[in-house]
Amino acid sequence: MSRAVGRNVVRKDGSAKAAGTARYVDDLTPPGLLHARTIRSAIPCGEVVRLRLAFDTSGFTIVEARDIPGRNVVSLITDDQPCLADGLVLHAAEPILLLAHEDRERLLAAEVEIDYRVQEPVFDAERSDHVFKHVAIGKGDIDEGFRRADIVVEGEYRTGHQEHLYIEPNGVLAIPENGGITVIGSLQCPYYVHRALAVLLGMPDAKVRVVQAETGGGFGGKEEYPSMIAGHACLLALKSGRPVKLVYDRGEDMLATTKRHPSVVRHRTGVTRDGRLTAMDIDVLMDGGAYCTLSPVVLSRGCLHATGPYRCDHVRVNGRVVMTNTPPNGAFRGFGAPQTLFAAEVHMERIAEALGLDPARLREMNALRPGDTTATGQVLGRDAAAIDVLRTAVTRSAYRRKRRQYRGTNRGIGMSLFFHGAGFTGSGEVRLQSKASLELTPAGVRVLVASTDIGQGQRTVHAQIVADALGIPYEQVEVAVADTSRVPDSGPTVASRTTMVVGGLLRQCAAEMRKTLGGLTPAAYLRARGPLIVTKQYEPPPGLVWDDETYRGSAYGSYGWACDVIEVERDPVTEEIRPLRVTAVHEIGKAIFPLGARGQIEGGTAQGLGYALTEEVVMREGAMANAQLTNYIVPTTLDTPPMDVVLLEKPYAYGPYGAKGVGEMPFDGVAPAVVNAIRSLGIDIRDIPATPERVMAAPHAEARGPAATKPRKERIPPDRGVVGREATGKGTPR
Repeated sequence: MSRAVGRNVVRKDGSAKAAGTARYVDDLTPPGLLHARTIRSAIPCGEVVRLRLAFDTSGFTIVEARDIPGRNVVSLITDDQPCLADGLVLHAAEPILLLAHEDRERLLAAEVEIDYRVQEPVFDAERSDHVFKHVAIGKGDIDEGFRRADIVVEGEYRTGHQEHLYIEPNGVLAIPENGGITVIGSLQCPYYVHRALAVLLGMPDAKVRVVQAETGGGFGGKEEYPSMIAGHACLLALKSGRPVKLVYDRGEDMLATTKRHPSVVRHRTGVTRDGRLTAMDIDVLMDGGAYCTLSPVVLSRGCLHATGPYRCDHVRVNGRVVMTNTPPNGAFRGFGAPQTLFAAEVHMERIAEALGLDPARLREMNALRPGDTTATGQVLGRDAAAIDVLRTAVTRSAYRRKRRQYRGTNRGIGMSLFFHGAGFTGSGEVRLQSKASLELTPAGVRVLVASTDIGQGQRTVHAQIVADALGIPYEQVEVAVADTSRVPDSGPTVASRTTMVVGGLLRQCAAEMRKTLGGLTPAAYLRARGPLIVTKQYEPPPGLVWDDETYRGSAYGSYGWACDVIEVERDPVTEEIRPLRVTAVHEIGKAIFPLGARGQIEGGTAQGLGYALTEEVVMREGAMANAQLTNYIVPTTLDTPPMDVVLLEKPYAYGPYGAKGVGEMPFDGVAPAVVNAIRSLGIDIRDIPATPERVMAAPHAEARGPAATKPRKERIPPDRGVVGREATGKGTPR
């Protein structure tokens, strides 16, 4: 159970798993185990007046806020979120009390009565005056840009919550030992949890150990939230002196954990009659929920991608993320970029309609090229590939022919052109100071990193990089379990950085180790000279400069580039939209593990189809009302259309073998491509998901095709609903 390393076992497809790792959390049953349960708020905002334990408390371990030995915070960016509510609750399902018992049935039967003094909640982000973060990006002179425009096109675009729905719910096992605590959990970022526990428990770092168990998916949902559930299990374990397991069921996981941030994005764009962008004025509003969590950096990435992959001399982007009395929102695949890219790409389609231009031609005319500057002043390198992916996707999908062919039928075709910055934004990687180590073993080498494999193939890719750089067989590379007592802090497994950044460090380690070995075998070197560990720390590429205050400079070391073309069919009776075919062209620098890269693109695309069409979080009184799989609808294999995935490679000079990131980008472009396909049917969708109800309620016009519209000036439409899709109240789109 506690073994820290294991040799890679190679599967038939060439991928690897680490033998000897901890099993799934739910399989672990140490002696003396207690099961745990969280008692949560039933209201979205108010004070706890009285709490009564209406059960026989014998044999129970009970923890409330006053029992916390350290600081009652979930330490992250802003320490505003309590681990346990202490008198005040700010969202439904907020943790108030913890219970543990060895008999699971007695635990679940225990009744706790809580009286509240209810306060007025805020559910609508547009009514909130509590701002977590504001971002302002500027380039050129926005007024001059609009003076140069022949036409101004305006629009408002909305996205809702999305549930991660990883296959394995959140779960941890906490074991008190050696005067400290060990946590084995389903998680993405062991050192995030480690730091949060040290603050919560008031323990020195050396007394806190965090080990990743085999993890059944994450998608960002196991980035920051495991710090909360791990804290709860540890508090109970330390008070009882016994191991404690806390595993959510599906309903609790959906109700209480983070979601994708809802958004309202408004565009005002100046354009010449021949299609050149002259001005882009963009306003971004995101709903952060009750506490800050990772909202500032989600907003940051969203604003940095808000222009789409287009060049424009005069740009203004203003963004803010605000508090509402709903469960906090957090990291989710794409991390703010899907929301703003959805708006950018649907807006580009509407610009093409306003000008009577071919949408692909409009995009090609304005796409960023090598040597162009982004809104932050970053000069793009030779690996910029917007034109490459666009032309390949248009040709491969027969976009123009099918656009003509489908006009007047119930079939439509749409596209999206998009990019995604790889790695942490701005100076984030410098602040992380990530490290990676390589340890010589008698049989080969052992990879020591905190990067976690959550189904994306990280172990395989890291082992491939090391084996190639060392010149040894792949089977001689072991990958250590992500255990904070054993591996250095190589940063979180997020932001499409694990291959590009951590893999790059491992390649440096392997190159130095190969030189040190001087032709000796690992066993011979160990006999002659003893142990050998090589460690490397991240250093930014030359010329990469960023100012966090002004948002000027190089926001990312490199970008991935992609183009989706999606074909759909509308049922004229039910108004259901069914995807028929996806062409996905992705430029990712270098595909280290091509099978895994294709899998990431296929999986991200399927997840994006749910975001676009079916996955609607219904909120009532600040809580998810459909926290079950009967009416939160995710695509199955039967709903997933054929996908033609194309990998293009324009190597990034500072990635291992030229690699960039791939994990998040596949999600970014799916929803706008789907909605643009629906637009080609003459249906004006600007909110997602595009459920049959929304399709039925949307304005319908003549199906759009080549030259189907004439130039016109447009205005922002009236408010069409509140952020977060509150199920009752003003402006609900139902």
